[in-house]
Amino acid sequence: MTKGVSLKMHRHSTNRRAKALQPFVLLVGLASVFTASTLAQQVPNPDDRPGSIAATVMDPNDDTVPNAAIVLQGRESSDRHTTLANENGFFEIRNVRSGIPYRVTVHANGFTDWTSPPIVLQPNQYKLLTDCRLRLQDVQTTINVGYSSVQVAKQQVATEEKQRVLGIIPNFYVVYDRNPEPLTPRLKFELAMKVSTDPVTALGIGFVAGIRQAADSPDFQLGAKGYGQRYGVTAANGFTDILIGGAILPSLLHQDPRYFYQGTGTKKSRILHAISNPFICRGDNGQMQPNYSSLGGDLISAGMSNAYYPQSNRGPGLVFGNFAIGTAERAISSLAQEFLFRRITTKTGK
Repeated sequence: MTKGVSLKMHRHSTNRRAKALQPFVLLVGLASVFTASTLAQQVPNPDDRPGSIAATVMDPNDDTVPNAAIVLQGRESSDRHTTLANENGFFEIRNVRSGIPYRVTVHANGFTDWTSPPIVLQPNQYKLLTDCRLRLQDVQTTINVGYSSVQVAKQQVATEEKQRVLGIIPNFYVVYDRNPEPLTPRLKFELAMKVSTDPVTALGIGFVAGIRQAADSPDFQLGAKGYGQRYGVTAANGFTDILIGGAILPSLLHQDPRYFYQGTGTKKSRILHAISNPFICRGDNGQMQPNYSSLGGDLISAGMSNAYYPQSNRGPGLVFGNFAIGTAERAISSLAQEFLFRRITTKTGK
């Protein structure tokens, strides 16, 4: 009886201890499950291990490019890595996620940016780029050539001042250049003075004065004194005409006093071009205009002749007679320029 009671009491004691240990066992179990779950999260998936991308930046001559700027860009704007190449042109970017397309862009001063094709790394892959070669940047060089129309005009006038019919008679007021520059006022005056002071011009005046002496026109006396008077009025007519019609008025009215040789086209068009020269001229703007300079110069010069011609020759007849003569001489000279003088003029620059 005592033994049965004792065995029963032992079973009750064992049950009580088992019940007491149940909460502890439950806590240990929960802790084990939590630890296992945490460890599972901390252990990396073999398929997610990052890799690395490296390269040496080269130029077209197979020299390294130091300190180049490197950008590794993924799909997302935040998925971006930047670094600099070292002094040997080498760079390495680590912790690059696998399975995602990236592009490498390399920038260096003096070179065109280089961008790789899409790069997708395998887990834990070390990718060495072998085609990271920069091209020299296209350099646009602008050369500012100091073009001065004034300087070109001076050169053209210098060429014109060498033009002489038969190598003797000045032919400075004709333009053979197809692309002439407009004259500055200073060049217009210089050209007028060049013609007026040329020794051959003085000889020409003497020749005309001799013809007038023989014709006893104008009404000066005969002999050396009369020849001198005729020489003086002829020189005065020519000087005032060329100064006013070739320099003063062209400068004020912005017109070109020269004759522009046509040289091509039908004979009729060339004749019209020549005989219209006293009435039509080229403006400094390149447009054709009424030749106020030439007509005005002839008229003013003819009017001024009243001041030094003999009293018997003065009056409207002298003015309009000299004006008509000056205009007619200009038309005849233009015809000669168009059809004759070009062939026998030296130093035309063409």
